[in-house]
Amino acid sequence: VQLVESGGGVVQPGGSLRLSCAASGFTLEQNAIGWFRQAPGKEREGLSCISPDEGREYYLDPVKGRFTVSRDVAKNTVYLQMNSLKPEDTAVYYCSADVACGLFPYWKNNIWGQGTQVTVSS
Repeated sequence: VQLVESGGGVVQPGGSLRLSCAASGFTLEQNAIGWFRQAPGKEREGLSCISPDEGREYYLDPVKGRFTVSRDVAKNTVYLQMNSLKPEDTAVYYCSADVACGLFPYWKNNIWGQGTQVTVSS
């Protein structure tokens, strides 16, 4: 069971990035996928979750209206489209898997990817 994030990089304020989270060892129809981030000196925070059954999307306040989560079941990959990026979005972004979005972001026994760095700077 593994999650691998990719797509991070350096972008100017107002720009966009799309992160990918490739899952192996399970299917997206079996587990929810959540996106988190952790900025230097700050606690990890939950951003968005996509449910395993119908692919329902959930967003927390910091990213509502700017980020969009989606999935490609055939590729077993979840995406996080990030628009209107701000310097305060700079962080390491992680995807994680758990049974459902119901307790997101307070998952306890979830699986983590290795993270991908996003830097928003002019």
